[in-house]
Amino acid sequence: MKSSNASRPAILVRRSGKRAADRAEQLRTEEKRAAKQRQALAKSQVVVNPANLLPTNSYGTPDFVARGYYIDRPFNCKSCGVAQNWTATQQKWWYESAKGDVWTVAVLCRPCRLRERARKESARKVHLDGLAKKAKNAA
Repeated sequence: MKSSNASRPAILVRRSGKRAADRAEQLRTEEKRAAKQRQALAKSQVVVNPANLLPTNSYGTPDFVARGYYIDRPFNCKSCGVAQNWTATQQKWWYESAKGDVWTVAVLCRPCRLRERARKESARKVHLDGLAKKAKNAA
């Protein structure tokens, strides 16, 4: 029979092997759980693709990038005051497809945006008609 001092190194080697196996199993379990969470997140949330975002010179990171996914954001229309919801898919389109600035948020509801667009278009038409009339009178 070995003395306690003689068997100590063998015991330590066995223990370290068990610890390593336990850590490896714990890492595998955590990775499986993270993969399940990513799958659930992909189904329920709209995931951010930071490579598609417009570059920004800010020192900060937008909350949706840090979070990794978009969430619906409620807002009140600046023009008419109606409560609206800026959906996650609308945000993904704005930030990643339309290349909107990552620090902008929705402030106008759809009817007010359409009304503002029509107002600007008619103002532009009046301006261009005035320029054409002025050029015609000058000639």
